[in-house]
This record gives sequence, structure tokens and C-alpha cells, in this order.
Amino acid sequence: MANLTPPRYYAFDEPFVRELLGKKLSKGTKKDLDDVSAKTGITLKSCRRQFDNFKRVFKAVEELRGPLVDNIQQHFLLPDRLARDYAAIVFFANSRFDSGKKKLQYLSFRDFAACAQHLIQHWTLGAVDSHVDDMDVDLDKEFLQELKELKVLVADKDLLDQHKSLVCTVLRGKISVYNEMETNFKRGWRGAAPLTCPPLPPQFIEPCKADRWPPSDMRLFLTQYTGSAHALDAFRHQALWDRYMNTVTACLLQMYHD
Repeated sequence: MANLTPPRYYAFDEPFVRELLGKKLSKGTKKDLDDVSAKTGITLKSCRRQFDNFKRVFKAVEELRGPLVDNIQQHFLLPDRLARDYAAIVFFANSRFDSGKKKLQYLSFRDFAACAQHLIQHWTLGAVDSHVDDMDVDLDKEFLQELKELKVLVADKDLLDQHKSLVCTVLRGKISVYNEMETNFKRGWRGAAPLTCPPLPPQFIEPCKADRWPPSDMRLFLTQYTGSAHALDAFRHQALWDRYMNTVTACLLQMYHD
């Protein structure tokens, strides 16, 4: 690290981190860096340095209390943007989410980093309790368990029909893909239905891409879809719904591109 400031030494190549995102930072993964180097065109020496940096940061902060970004900044003297990037790397390494799935290949590290920021802020233990351990690293398991309560919006036909009617009434004439939205309403919800791990599955995005939804229509639909649930008298999970859908919306809008 001689003659290098912390921001320069801890800088990384996004194509490299994209290949490692969500993988365990283990000796086995490090042994595969030859393949990653060949695929990305980044020298093996640089790959090893970056891998060691990721692991060093992960080990240093995984058991610390307090905001993850702040801990990284304080321990490694990194600027805010770089600390947030490392927070995303730590978050996905901890959750072990498989970012290498074929349907997720089009997503960049920037997409994942943006989603991680929303998930950390709203779906981790630290989002509801600033006194817990590993607050910004571990997802709130109780919250994830409670998400099954939201499936009533699909399972209860009366609620589904009421919700659809409310959304369609407001969006009629306001979005260019109204007919497609009305036809695929239930299928679209199933694609965004409560998850067990982040980020969102592509089942919601792919039909919208196939029907060529403009991003502006996607935003309008998600806004109205979220808000209309508050008008359903028989729906009793408003706070849970908002915590879920606000993050879902932010991530979907980030992920909705070619």
C-alpha cells in the first residue's frame, strides 16, 4: 500500500466485482481468479489485490454494530461513494445472493449497488432497531417471514379485483400500455410477490419488457399499485406493505433497462 492513499488502494474494477458479487469470499473463490482475470481482461495481480481488499473489509465490519457505511468509512478512510460500494459488496457477500443467474446478467454492479442501498436502509435489522448487532448486514428475518401476509392480495379474489379496479380506474388514459397492464395485472403481481432474498426476480420485469412498457409507465403503475392498497378496507397490513413496496419500486425502476 506504499505511496497509495486508501481511496486509490481500495479502488476496484466494476467488471471484476460484478463477477464476484454474492460469492463467498473464500480460498476456493480466490483460486478461481485466473478465470475471472481471463474473462475480464484484468491482470491476475490486480484481481488478487481487489479480492483481498473485499475480504479485508468484510472481515473488519461484519461483526460491528452501527451503520455499515459509517463503519467502513471510519476503519478504512474511504470517501462516501466508495464506502457505499463496499457496503453493497459486504451486503451481498453476506446474503450470498447469486448474481450470476442468466436472467440477471444484464444488470451492472451499479444496479446491484443501488438496490443494496435500498435494501440496507429498509429491509435490514438496522432499519428498525439501531441497537442490534450486524444491523446493516443481516436482513430482518421477521420482516421476511411476515411478507407471506401480503399474498392475500392475490389469494383473495375479492381483494384482487378491488385492487385491480382501483388501479385501472386511475391509470385509464394515463399510460400507453393500459390494455397490457389490465390483462397482466395478476401475473405482474406474482412477479413482484414477497421474496425470500433480494434483489427482485425478473418475472415482473420480463413481461413488461416484452410489452415495451416505457419507464414512465412503469413508475406510474408502481406508484398507483402501492397507493391503491391503502383504500382496501379488508387489507390490514399497510405498514408492512409500504416497507415492502417502497423498496420493491426503487429496485424495479433501477433494474428496468436493456
